[in-house]
Amino acid sequence: MTGTASLAYADAAPLAAILARLNAADGLYTTAIAGLKLFRCSTPTEPTHCLYEPSLAVIAQGAKRVELGEEVYEYRAGQALLTSLDLPVISHISQASVERPYLGIALTLDSRTIMQLAVEADLPPVREAAPRGLRVGGVSDALMDALVRLVRLLDEPAAVPLLAPLIQKEILLRLLIGPDGARLRQLAATGSRGHQVARAVAWLKQNFAQTLRIDELASRLHMSPSSFRLHFRAVTGMAPLQYQKQLRLQEARWLMLNSHLDAATAAMRVGYESPSQFSREYSRVFGAPPARDIARLRKQTFTTQSPAESATHAA
Repeated sequence: MTGTASLAYADAAPLAAILARLNAADGLYTTAIAGLKLFRCSTPTEPTHCLYEPSLAVIAQGAKRVELGEEVYEYRAGQALLTSLDLPVISHISQASVERPYLGIALTLDSRTIMQLAVEADLPPVREAAPRGLRVGGVSDALMDALVRLVRLLDEPAAVPLLAPLIQKEILLRLLIGPDGARLRQLAATGSRGHQVARAVAWLKQNFAQTLRIDELASRLHMSPSSFRLHFRAVTGMAPLQYQKQLRLQEARWLMLNSHLDAATAAMRVGYESPSQFSREYSRVFGAPPARDIARLRKQTFTTQSPAESATHAA
């Protein structure tokens, strides 16, 4: 299944020109502006399992493909990917070259700021069903203009503390009054189904190694088990147990790669009681048994992997 996307494209050339000048080499760049990251990559990348955080990602040049469960989202220059809660995905840059490298930005979104702006703007409460937490769509000219002005501030370090918060507030407000406004308010509004799912996701992130008891988690959220399962899948594209498994396997992979744990130890650390079950599920998700997969990743890390490939942001 392919994710729904608007066909609108904003003129991304001004943003691409700034990013090409600021980022002379491939990589993921943090900036002096809180929550803003820049990306450059000169080659297509292999599919990478990662956790996308709530963010607005905009491509200035090139294209990317993201898989969430059984859904596929593709977006390119002038389009954006909006992620409204933490989601385990598979992503890769699908269009990039030395002559025309992939260029993009990601801006972290804060739910409290979103709700505060919604109240200040007197936006109506959202009553429809909880939407999917990932969406590809076009970028309006006004939103692109605000994004370009935000990135241009990196040329004026002294102005960043005063002007960046104002432009970021404008960006959030334009999102709230645009096609995705209801989506953002639904996931941030206390008491809404979307907000209840967001709370469940936050709990799972903190407690993924624990045994997941659907009845107990649903009760914690004041939902019936059946309603919880229905709305969780509607927002995340997967069942709660699938979500937990993705978190466990990604954490185990990180532990083996960066902390040099063996597979059995990593499996127990993330909540598996059976090393053989861990190995089977790991192979099914990552395409190879743990030892072989980690050996391949280490080789890539030291020889071919761009820093942009391992980013946990949507850009």
